[in-house]
Amino acid sequence: MRRLSRMLTAAWLGMLAVLGMTSVGAVAQTPPNVLIVGQIAEPKSLDPHAVTAVNDFRILMNVYDGLVRYKDGTLQVEPALAESWTISEDGKTYTFKLRDGVKFHDGSALTAEAVKFNFDRMLDENHPYHETGPFPLSFFFSTIENVTAKDALTVEFQLSAPYAPFLSNLAYPTGLIVSPEMVKQHGKDFGRNPSGTGAFKFAEWESNAKVVVVRNDDYWDGAPKLEAVVYRPITDANTRVAEMLSGGIDMMVEVPPDNVATFADDATFLMHEQAGPHVWFLILNAKEGPLADKRVRQAVNYAIDKTALVNNVLQGTAEVAAGPTPPAFSWAYNDSLQPYPYDPEKAKSLIKEAGHDGAELTFYVTEGGSGMLDPIPMGAAIQADLAKVGLNVKIETYEWNTFLGKVNPGLEGKADMAEMAWMTNDPDTLPYLALRTDAWPDKGGFNSGYYSNPKVDELLEAARSSTDQAERAKLYKQMQEIVREDAPWAFIANWKQNAATSSRVEGFALQPSFFLILRDVTKN
Repeated sequence: MRRLSRMLTAAWLGMLAVLGMTSVGAVAQTPPNVLIVGQIAEPKSLDPHAVTAVNDFRILMNVYDGLVRYKDGTLQVEPALAESWTISEDGKTYTFKLRDGVKFHDGSALTAEAVKFNFDRMLDENHPYHETGPFPLSFFFSTIENVTAKDALTVEFQLSAPYAPFLSNLAYPTGLIVSPEMVKQHGKDFGRNPSGTGAFKFAEWESNAKVVVVRNDDYWDGAPKLEAVVYRPITDANTRVAEMLSGGIDMMVEVPPDNVATFADDATFLMHEQAGPHVWFLILNAKEGPLADKRVRQAVNYAIDKTALVNNVLQGTAEVAAGPTPPAFSWAYNDSLQPYPYDPEKAKSLIKEAGHDGAELTFYVTEGGSGMLDPIPMGAAIQADLAKVGLNVKIETYEWNTFLGKVNPGLEGKADMAEMAWMTNDPDTLPYLALRTDAWPDKGGFNSGYYSNPKVDELLEAARSSTDQAERAKLYKQMQEIVREDAPWAFIANWKQNAATSSRVEGFALQPSFFLILRDVTKN
C-alpha cells in the first residue's frame, strides 16, 4: 500500500515543485480522484483511543468504524458495525448484533471478542495491552462494568448505572473499533500502523508531510469513490490558504475569517459553513494566583469585548458564547442566560475589590488547532482588553500538539489562563470532562484550571444517569447557571465551522460532529 500511495502522490508532488507553490499565481492540478486535504496540524496518533483532537478525528473517522455512527447531517446514531441492538428496561444492559463477514484491513475478522478486546484494552488496567495507551477519553465509557462476547457476533455491555450518552459516545472516535491483531503485533506503535474496518485503509505516514489512506474495495457499506486521500499538515493558516488558491490542496478546514469571502466569491471554489456544538473559551486557573478569586475570573469575562472579537477578528463566523453549553444543543441549552456584557469599569471594580490591580498573568496561546478560531489575533486582542482593566498579560505561544502537552496536564505552576476549544457530541461531554472535580488532570480528566463546585458535580452525575431527556435538560440548565456565575472560563464564542473545497470536489458536506466524512466524495 505504501508503494501505491507514493505512486498516487508522486505526480502531484512533482507538479508542485515545477510550478513553484510559493506563488499563488501558479495553479496546479492535483490528480483526479485523489483528494488532497489541508489539515491544521500533524496528527498525534492514528490510534482512535489515544487522541483527543478533532484534527486527528478528521482522519480516523474514515479509517475506522464504530458499532454505531452519526446519521448523515445529524448527531443521531444509526447502525454501523452493529446492525441492531437492544437496551434492557433498566437501561443498564446493551446487546449488539454485529454484521457478519466484516474484516479489518489486515484481514482479521470483526467478532464480538474483537469488540470486547477494544473496551477491555481501554478500561481494564490488568489487560495485557492496556500499556499501549494512555487512553485520555476512556472515561466516556466509565460506566461499563463488563463486556461479554455472548457468541461470535453478539456482544453485551453491562453498565453500572443508566447512562444516557452511551450510544452517542460509541459513535465518537473513542468508540471506534481497532484491530486486536495489529495492536498485538505493534503494541505502542499501533498508532503508526493503524488497522480498522473503515472506508479507507492506511497506506503511509510521512512525518510533517502527509498521511495517505487508500480506498477499501471490500468496505461493508460499499467501496468509496475516491481512490485515495492525502492529509497534509499545514499549520500556518495563511500557507493553507495559499496552497488552496494555487491548487496544491483540494480542501482546507478552518478557513481564516479574512479569507471566507475570497473562496465564497470565486466560482472555482465552494465555501461550506455549518453551525455545530462548539465552544471557544479561556481556561482560567481557579486553583492558584489571582484567578483563584471568583471576582477576578468574573472581571476577565467583563473585560473582554467579545462582540468586537466576533465581529472584527472573526468577522461574523461565530457568535458570542453565554456559557459552557453550545446553543446547537437546543434541547439542553439555557437560553435565559446572557453573555457577560462588555463592562471594563465593572471589571476594574472587581479586580480592585479582590486586591489584584496590576496583577501579572501568563497566557498560553496556540498557533492553531482544532476549532481554535484565529488564536493568535484573538489572544492579542484579549491581552489588550485585559491591559485596559489593569491586568498585565504575558503571552506564550506554542504549536498545537506542544500546546496540548502543556495545557492538558493542568495549569498549576505554569500559567493563569489558556485558550481552548471543544466540539462535542452530547451536552454531557464537555462539562463532564472539563468541569467536574474528579476531572482534575491528576485524576485523568481535562479540568486544567482545577475548577470545583460540588453542586455542579452533583448535577452532572444526575444528568448523565437520567433516561428522561426533559429531566436531563433541566439539570444541564441549572449547571449552566452555576458555571456562568463561578466563571471558571472566559466564555468567548460559538463557531460556525467551515471548509473550502475545489469545485472539482463533489458529494462533500460538513457534519455537526465536526468530522470529515469522505466515503461519498468524488473529485474529477
